[in-house]
Amino acid sequence: MIRRHQLTDAFPEFADRIHKLKVTDPDFNKLYDEYDKLDHEIYLIETDASPASDETLNQLRLERVQLKDAIFELLKQTQ
Repeated sequence: MIRRHQLTDAFPEFADRIHKLKVTDPDFNKLYDEYDKLDHEIYLIETDASPASDETLNQLRLERVQLKDAIFELLKQTQ
C-alpha cells in the first residue's frame, strides 16, 4: 500500500513541536508546505494518478529527503 510520508509519522517525538512551529514560525511553515507539496506530487506519481519517468520520481524523492533533513535539523535546534 502506498502512503504519504507525513512529517509527524517520520518524527513522532516532534509532533507537538511541528504543529507549534507551523503556527509560529513562517520559515518553518514554508519548509513544511514545500515538503507537503512535494510529498503529494510523489504520491500522485506512485499511485499512477500522474505520469512521470522513473528519473523524475527519483529526483523528487531525493528533494524530499533533503527537505526532510533540513526540517529535522530545525526541529533539533528548536528544542
